[in-house]
Amino acid sequence: SSSKGNIAPLPSSNSVVSTRKSKAEWRYPAQQLESEVHIPPQTQDPCLDWDNAVHQKAPGVLALQHPHHSSWGSIVGFLEPTEKLLKDHSVPLATINGQKLAQITSHLDFKENPTKSGILSVMKNHSAVEKILNRAGQGCRGSAGAAAGTQRRCQSPVAGWGQQQQRAAGVISTSWRSWNHLARLRSALREARHRHLENFYSRAKHLAANWNRIRTSRRTIIHIPSLGYSQHIREHIPDLALQQNLQMGRLCDILDANVDVIYICPLALSEELLQYYNKLLGLQAAVRSGSPEDMADLQDRFKILTPEAINSFPGHHMCLATVLKYSPRTLQRLQVLLQGRDAYMVGGVPHLDDLAVADQLQVPLLGSEPAVAQLYSTKSGSKRIFASAGVPTPPGEWDIHSTEQLLRALSQLILDNLEVQRWLFKVDDERGGDGTAFCDVISHLECYPWLQRERQGHGPEAWSESQARELALVKISQELPGLLAQHVQPVNEKRFPTWEKFLQTFLTQGGVIEAFPSSGSVTNLTVDLLIEPTGEVTLLSSGDQLHAEGPLRSSGTTIPQRSVDPEVLKALCLKIGEACKSRGVLGYFSVDFVAFTHPQTREQQVWATDLDLCYSDQLALSQLLVYLTDGNLDCGSSILQAPLGAKESKSQGVQHEGTKPPAPSSPWCAVASSQLRHSSLSGISYNLLLHMCKARGIGFDLQEKQGTVFLLYEDQKRHSLGMITIGEDLQGVLLTFARNLFIIHQEISAPNMQGETNFKMAIRDIEAILGATAENKLRLEEEQPWEADALKE
Repeated sequence: SSSKGNIAPLPSSNSVVSTRKSKAEWRYPAQQLESEVHIPPQTQDPCLDWDNAVHQKAPGVLALQHPHHSSWGSIVGFLEPTEKLLKDHSVPLATINGQKLAQITSHLDFKENPTKSGILSVMKNHSAVEKILNRAGQGCRGSAGAAAGTQRRCQSPVAGWGQQQQRAAGVISTSWRSWNHLARLRSALREARHRHLENFYSRAKHLAANWNRIRTSRRTIIHIPSLGYSQHIREHIPDLALQQNLQMGRLCDILDANVDVIYICPLALSEELLQYYNKLLGLQAAVRSGSPEDMADLQDRFKILTPEAINSFPGHHMCLATVLKYSPRTLQRLQVLLQGRDAYMVGGVPHLDDLAVADQLQVPLLGSEPAVAQLYSTKSGSKRIFASAGVPTPPGEWDIHSTEQLLRALSQLILDNLEVQRWLFKVDDERGGDGTAFCDVISHLECYPWLQRERQGHGPEAWSESQARELALVKISQELPGLLAQHVQPVNEKRFPTWEKFLQTFLTQGGVIEAFPSSGSVTNLTVDLLIEPTGEVTLLSSGDQLHAEGPLRSSGTTIPQRSVDPEVLKALCLKIGEACKSRGVLGYFSVDFVAFTHPQTREQQVWATDLDLCYSDQLALSQLLVYLTDGNLDCGSSILQAPLGAKESKSQGVQHEGTKPPAPSSPWCAVASSQLRHSSLSGISYNLLLHMCKARGIGFDLQEKQGTVFLLYEDQKRHSLGMITIGEDLQGVLLTFARNLFIIHQEISAPNMQGETNFKMAIRDIEAILGATAENKLRLEEEQPWEADALKE
């Protein structure tokens, strides 16, 4: 906006930014990927091998792509017919001059096909290629050339050709036409994606220029909790639609009176569930007054829309953004709802189809370009961010892609960190701990006693220069292959039953090696942040992780975090936020840390361990927590400040009688999980479950602003739910959360049929946090066999 306050018009989906001047003014964040993907130096002309010419991850292509991003569509349009020509004539080797290619294509349109002379002009070995192209008879040697040659022969009346040969010629001709049709479709797809990306950046500029006005004005936020992971990851996510619907807390953005929310739901919700959320969101007015009679009907403030295509592609494992892209009726309704309104989209894990949907709706997307998000959301990518930010991280190595590299790196790490008991192996692209394995190397390393003796004998300084280190490396590397094959434990044993299976995926996708803290007291925590369109980095939420399914899988959180000095944590997060911003990251993201007491110094250490460039489950739960308490979550001080309940207000009024008391408030906390599972839940309706909980004292007190609230995701299978328990005392809230799980289990389980559940493991994790057993802390009414088994375990 100008100094006079004029607002730049929002560009439409057809207004592709195409002038050279405007492109030069806008700097693509994707251009900042620089050497972090091992791109060759830009000072030399990138060379392309023709058989890799259109492979998007080839180093030569990456080297060419980023400095010529704005004309990349034309470059790809030149490369594909070039590749076809060279294949048709069986050219064994052709090297393309990248700089020459960029110069020629800068004057070409998307739809222009290069001439033969144009193709030759970009070849570094053009004379050799020209000889092959001009050699007689070469036109039929390649696959397409053979097809064309056969077709020409079939068109002449050669004696002896029968019906079978004619049919074969017809098939070849049809295949050739189909190939041409596919080529045109690919070209159209490239053009569309280029247009979506151009408009994404154009609207991002508009959003940044007007953000201060938009975020304080009447606006609509379209929430699309899409998991846009790569196809091979989505295929291994059980109940993908359910996993995309764990963030119903996003609806609580209507806490801001200027905000309307449209939530795109990946499941068809029944009228019963829709009414549940209408009542839940209507609690806010009653919480403020403390009176149930003041519950409001806010159906005009939020909409839950389910795309009509949710069941059209059952075997494709599509993310929600893609499903919405192929749902014209829902898109049309969205366009009607958005008419004349300021609006923007908030997605989940970024995907190219998020850009397509935003373009269709003509709204900006508050998020990163998918290519940027995919690069830095990998385990190796997060390590690059942390290294750039200068924050402490575990000893480790990243970008591991071969067995030799793995063994060499791990051997060196073990030798340099002999105190580390456990080493983690994390696959770059996996999620939620599924791609993690661990090994307690030291306890199985036969040469470890010898290593200790050698190090003690040389002393710390002499050991670092000792020749014995070389021998030590040899000993370790010789033992490791057999040790790893026998003792590595994948976290997801169903997917990776053996080390060999895990290693295959690890080396295919790449991954990291990382030390696990050698301490008896280890806490994992997550912080949610936002990089606003104006570049400001804001802390939104923090929580200490719960681990109902093992120490390497988060299943819930206690909000706010209380394990690390808030000032220390804030400083680390802002450094990481600035490093992310410098690489083109925008929107919501979360950082995982591990905090532990150093066994020698007894001082606390904090390591940054992971980065997720998306809206997190914890943030959605935090939104609901703030909504229900009418409070404020201050991450800078790790305090949830909320107005006092009725009892506390009265007692404080007595204490301060005769004086003007400060605004009554109290630090609150919550235990929350979106990942609670119990197969027996499917045998009871949600209405019956809620009535049963109310009868057993599980509910939310409007006057005291504390208690328990459930998140219900779907009413077909009904084996999963979310739960958030709110109170003033962390120990009391943990006890209440565990007690709720025990009571629900009692009510829905038959004595001889306990069902598949993680309730038991969640209770056991809470017991470990409290440092007490179920008998003297949980005060449960009666002991059940499953509980006794849990205590024995």
